[in-house]
Amino acid sequence: MTDSFVCFDIETTGLVPTKDKIIEIGALKIKDGKIVDRFQEFINPDMKIPNHITKLTGINDSMLEGTRNVSDVIKDFVNFCEDDVIIGHNIKFDYSFVKVNAKKENLNYNNKAIDTLKLAREFHSDLESKSLENMCKYYKIENQNAHRAYDDAVATTKLYFKLKENFYEKFPRSFVPLVINYKVKKDELITNAQKNYLNDLLKYHKINYSQPLTSLTKSEASKLIDRIIFEKGRIRL
Repeated sequence: MTDSFVCFDIETTGLVPTKDKIIEIGALKIKDGKIVDRFQEFINPDMKIPNHITKLTGINDSMLEGTRNVSDVIKDFVNFCEDDVIIGHNIKFDYSFVKVNAKKENLNYNNKAIDTLKLAREFHSDLESKSLENMCKYYKIENQNAHRAYDDAVATTKLYFKLKENFYEKFPRSFVPLVINYKVKKDELITNAQKNYLNDLLKYHKINYSQPLTSLTKSEASKLIDRIIFEKGRIRL
């Protein structure tokens, strides 16, 4: 029975761990069923927050001004997790972002995990949606700040204990922490030649591109160049 763990949630600028950015991490450390520590921090993504992310989370650019970058925050978060079991709702998504950024800092992050989404799908197959929001409604768990990292982590913790209370005795194997099968792909970074040409293309066509070019992989840069040329044309001297 797992009563000691770290439950966490992240908010991001998108869905792709190797491309998009973490903008908030929220977590709580549980020991013997009680909260013993908390972690909540905004992260500077070095880019403008997409409008749809602000609408979803309420996080805007001004809230991230003066915050630390991910390379600093991820070190503290990995230390916060230690070797504890991690829990999350669709945990592979959150884990993948942490894993990618931890690897960039040469940090090991291989914690075993329990996924409340997986448990919800197993034990509540009759429900149309197993989203965190819907599961909170089902179990009457209050979460006034949905889509904010710490509040979602608190709600997920409460959901986990509800699921354990109702199903652990009959299905103990479903609650065994497992290794998450996620490997960070080794992508080559954008070349200097690509970066220079992209800069020239963006200036020539007067395109406002908010994402730092240095964050692009070689493949992503190539696709972006092709798309701009297809839509706008080549540079004409």
